[in-house]
This record gives sequence, C-alpha cells and structure tokens, in this order.
Amino acid sequence: MKELKIVRGACPHDCPDTCAMLYHVEDGKLVDVQGDPNHPMTRGGLCVKVKNFHEHHYQSDRLLYPMRRVGAKGAGEFERITWDEALAEIKSRWTDIIAKHGSQAIMPHAYLGHQGVLNGLTSGDAFFNRLGSTVAEKTYCESGSSTAWHMTVGGSGGLDVESMAYSKYIIVWGMNMTSTNLHGWPFLLEARKNHGAKIVVIDPVRNRTARQADWHIPIRPGTDGALAMGLIHEIIAKGLVDTDYVERYTVGYDELAERAANYPPERVEEITGIPADDVRKLAYEYATSQPAAIRQGVALERSRGGGQAIRAITCLPALVGAWRHVGGGTMEMPIWEFPTRFDAICRPDWIPEGTRVVNELDLGMALTGELDLDPPIKSLFVYNSNPVSQGPAQEKTMRGLMRDDLFTVVSEHFITDTARFADLLLPATMQAEQLDIMVTWGHLYISLNQPAIDPPGECVPNVELFRRLAKTMEFDEESMAYWNRTDRQMLIDFHDWDAPALEGITYETLEEVGWMRLAVGTPDTRAPHAEGNFPTPSGKCEFKSSLAAGGNFVVPVWRSMYEDMQPGGYVDPVPDYVPPFESPQSNPELAQRYPLSIISPKPHAFLNSQYGNAADKQKVQGRQQVFIHPADAAERGITEGDVVRVFNDRGSFQGPAAYESGLMPGLVMANVGHWQGKSSATTVNAITADRHCGLGNAGVYGDNLVEVEKLEKPDVAQSA
Repeated sequence: MKELKIVRGACPHDCPDTCAMLYHVEDGKLVDVQGDPNHPMTRGGLCVKVKNFHEHHYQSDRLLYPMRRVGAKGAGEFERITWDEALAEIKSRWTDIIAKHGSQAIMPHAYLGHQGVLNGLTSGDAFFNRLGSTVAEKTYCESGSSTAWHMTVGGSGGLDVESMAYSKYIIVWGMNMTSTNLHGWPFLLEARKNHGAKIVVIDPVRNRTARQADWHIPIRPGTDGALAMGLIHEIIAKGLVDTDYVERYTVGYDELAERAANYPPERVEEITGIPADDVRKLAYEYATSQPAAIRQGVALERSRGGGQAIRAITCLPALVGAWRHVGGGTMEMPIWEFPTRFDAICRPDWIPEGTRVVNELDLGMALTGELDLDPPIKSLFVYNSNPVSQGPAQEKTMRGLMRDDLFTVVSEHFITDTARFADLLLPATMQAEQLDIMVTWGHLYISLNQPAIDPPGECVPNVELFRRLAKTMEFDEESMAYWNRTDRQMLIDFHDWDAPALEGITYETLEEVGWMRLAVGTPDTRAPHAEGNFPTPSGKCEFKSSLAAGGNFVVPVWRSMYEDMQPGGYVDPVPDYVPPFESPQSNPELAQRYPLSIISPKPHAFLNSQYGNAADKQKVQGRQQVFIHPADAAERGITEGDVVRVFNDRGSFQGPAAYESGLMPGLVMANVGHWQGKSSATTVNAITADRHCGLGNAGVYGDNLVEVEKLEKPDVAQSA
C-alpha cells in the first residue's frame, strides 16, 4: 500500500503572488502540487507556470551532478565530476586569482531565480562579502520603484492588495496583472462586483488585463511621468485637492503645484499620445471616486525617467486624500512590512573598506573591458540568475563570457543560455527539496516551505552550496560560526520575531500551519496612512523629497553614462517628466535609423526565463514572436507569419511577425524569457541598452528604438 503525505510549501518564484502550496508525496515521490484552498490569496489555484510543478522537479534535462566543461565555451558540452573535484577546482582557481589580482577580481551575479530567505537573493551575499569579492549591485527589478517610493512615502507597505476589494476606482498602471499578479486580480473583480468599481489600465499594449478592464488607456513607452504630472495639474486646476489632507500630512505642495503647471492636458497629449479630454476625464474620475487605488507595475521604472514617473504617481493618493480610506492609496511592494534581518543574512559588515561596486546590469561592460576595472573580472559566479537571457546588451555579455581567461561557475537547475558558457556547473535543488521562509513583495502573508522529498542526484540548496564553499575557502572560525548553524536556526536568527508585525507568529507555529498574515491590520480595516504616519524624515508624504533636497541625494557617478541622466548625478527633489533616452519624440535623429519603439513584457507561461525549456510551457507561450501593428507591417512589406529581424546598433533577434492592433502604431513588442535556439539565435535583450534610469540604477528595458525587416532566410529554423 502506497504511503501518501501532504507537506506545506510556498512558491519560490519572483512573483508577487507567492502562493501557498500543498506537496503531495507518494512513497517519497512528488506526485502533485496544489494551491492551498485556505490561503486568502492562493485560494486553491496555481498559475499556468506552476500548475504541474511536480513534473518540473523530474524534467528529463535537469542538472543533477557537478559538471566540467569539455567543449568550447558556449557549446554547452560538459562531463560529470564529483563535488570534491568541483570544490577543489574552485579553490585552486580562486586562490590563484586572489594571489595575482586580489579578491575583487571575483564577481558574483545573482537575482531572484529563487526568492526565499535562505536560498534567494541574500544566500550568497555573506559568503562573497567575507571573501572580499566585487560587490554586485542588484537592480534588475523594483530598484527604481523602491527608490522613488522611499523618497515619497518612506519604507511603508502602502496599500494592501486584499484591501483593493473595497476600492471604488482602480488604476492598474504598467502591469499585466492577469499574467504576472494573477492572484491579486480577483480582489479587483470583487471591487467591481460589490462596489461598482471602475478598472482602468494604463499600458502601451491592450494586453490580457486591459481586455478585461473597463477602460484601456494606451500610452507611449516612457511617458508615464508626463501623464502623472498632467493628472496633478488637472486635480489642482479643477479644485479637486483634499486640502485638509495635504495641509496635515504632506510637504512640498507649492513646489509640486508649480511644477505641474507646466503640464496642461494638451501638452500631455503631445508627449503621451493620450487625448487631452481623456487626461481630464481620468483626473476627475480618480479624484472624485474614493476610495481610489493605484496598482503600480515594474514596467514604470524601465525608462530614463521611470523613477521620477513613479514619484509623481506616488504623490497622487495624498493629493486627493485617497489614503484616508480602506482600499485607497497605491501599492508598490508590501515587502517593507516584513521584519527580515537583512543585515544578519547578508553581513555587510564583512565587506572590506573600499570594495568596489559593479552593477549586474553592466555585466557585459565589466567582462569586455568597457568599464575600466582594476583588477579586471577574472571569475564570475552565477546563481539564481540567467544574465544572458535577462540582462541587457546580450551579445556584449556573451562576448565577455567567451573570454578564455574568465573562470565561470554557474549553479543551476538546467543548462540555460548562461550556463552554456560555464567552466563548472553545480546542481541546485528545487523548492520541494529544501527548507525556506518565503516573504513576498505582493501581499502580507509569511510562509514556511518545508522539504517534501529528498534532493535528486547530488543537488544541494544554495545555503548548503555556500556552506561548502566557506569550508573549502577555509574561512576562519568566527566566520564559520555563521555557516555552522542548521538551516532551521538560520531562519529563526534571520527574523525579528519580537517585531509588532510578527505578533502571534512564531517559527513553530509556521511549522504547524504553513502560513500566517502579518499583524498589520485586516484587509477590511487597513488604512495605514489615514492620518499620515509616513515613515519619511518629515513623517509626511513628501511631494518635495527631503532625501534629495539640496542635492544631498546623489546617484553614484562612477562612469560618464550617468551624466546623461542627471547632470552631475543630481536628483530633482520635485517629481517631473524626464523624456526617454530613445523615442521618436526625444531622439528624432536616432529614430531616422530606428523608428520603432520596442517593449519586452513578461511572458504569460514562463517566469522570466524559467520554464522556457519546458515543452508544455512553450506550447502555451508559443514561439518568440514579434508583435507589430498592421500599419507598421504594411509599411515594411511584412505579412503576418513572415520571419522578421529586429535590430539596432546593439544587436538583433528574429521571430515570426504577428499582427497586433492592440499596439500603438510605432511600437513593437516581444516577450522576454525565450531561450536561445528555440526560434532565434539571440533573444529580445540583444537590442536592450545597458543604461540605467535616473533613480535606483534600474534598467531601461522599455526605452529602446529598433527597426524591423523581413528575412528571406531565417538564421534558425522556426518551430513551435
């Protein structure tokens, strides 16, 4: 008779939903994974990405053992070796590099391929800080948003997604919720059903979410700041300001009003492509339909002025008093509410004084010598990340990874586009095989993921990987005290269990019940800023940021590129519209050669590039298509289904053309996350610039110009 057990877990992926999972195990094998029906967010359902998560653990091409490269770099040819051999080679190569060049010649590269406390973004930081390597600045996602958020309303979780069920007017701004925040979407539908809420989507594309909204407002990429300033202008001009709230709980109103006076609806129309009357209508409806909510998307930050756009958007709820109400305000990342002890996890105190910082989005420049680094990067250690697919300037990054003198180690589940360039591959566990606490950037529930099955082959969790590396590199006894704790003890030590947000929550309770809501108010009562209480220096919503006033807030200026964004690195303390680097309006000379803007939103069936190698997910997502407006296609002699090449000075990729009338004319779209070789030798980030926006050093994935041409002879066979 088969033994069946159910183990509680939580989704590990870089998604705001962080679903509670139930692992079904028979005789030691994972046979099913279901969403927890009792979890208020998950409600028993899982998205298309993980609905067969159990099968993903047994995928035939999974990496199960340490491997050493035997073919040419980039060929993806490896042979099996032992863990002892792999660790010995790492020690030998790193010891030699440190002796000749110093420890800063080693650089880690990691992001949120897994977002747990033990095995996620932070798991390797302590190790590399103790090693003295180059510090890798991680700004793939939310860094511009978070910087703008802190400048305006402080480190507050803001609006709770569950409270949006009580909203009467909801703006989804730069986010395709039904693909990337699926479990948040039902609360908007509840608001529509129960309170007659109007759902407005502001996005360049009529995507899945926009098609279900009451009103879709198409906008030119990178011009969101102009729309936000135009809304502020109209709210002030039409006397729709909540004067009492502004006087009590904000600072900088006069400066904001003076700045917004430069953005009447007619000028906003010229910049954004949104009719002036629609700007007026949106401003009036938003201001007079309280409680009004704004769900901000990551896409907002991905242009030159993205950070300032988010600052302007974040000013809106205070201007109209939306924060007074349950279901009013704006939502960025509730992660600020979780009392996670990041200093205890990452150990920034171990970073040697004077250690340099290299941004991960600049990896191609760092590896090819475009950055003047002394010492140069001689070894790269990649985990929880796939920079060839997800980073900008793809072709430059690949050139750097081809260097014979670069020793590259990659910890992975599969041989990804990045892993193909590795000298050593190390096998990592998946979520059902490891212990972790999952905090989230999308809701207010903390979850414990408990291991349900043994790791296959010789896979190890990231925390164990760095425990082994610390021992291999012979860290001193004091440092090894960090690694010699059990995983369970680490999770206990890495949280402030006495914090108010964890009142009534203990590690032992999580072991019993799996998940609990933070003690920060219930969805039907939570209005954290009804009476101000903003965690800013002033205690108020700062229309004029005290962090930037007087030039005190300075973007690190360690290469001239930053001077293109803000002269001298200065950040304007009052929100404003900052034009894109690349658009027909802001750079007409470049647009003569590359007249089309391009955006690369997240795919529906992949999680970034994860699952891009899974046949069932490929079937749902389809090939790497190039979505183009029929008018733009006709101008170029392109018929739907023709294989086209998308290119600029940085690189190119190809795919079949797909007509999409839901795009604004002059705009093309290609989803990020496809793997090389499936339908194109390169993918969409081949054309993405390795620049940064003006706040938080975020990338500019939505701020690029291209041209599209029909290909008579595709480079790669086009197959589904």
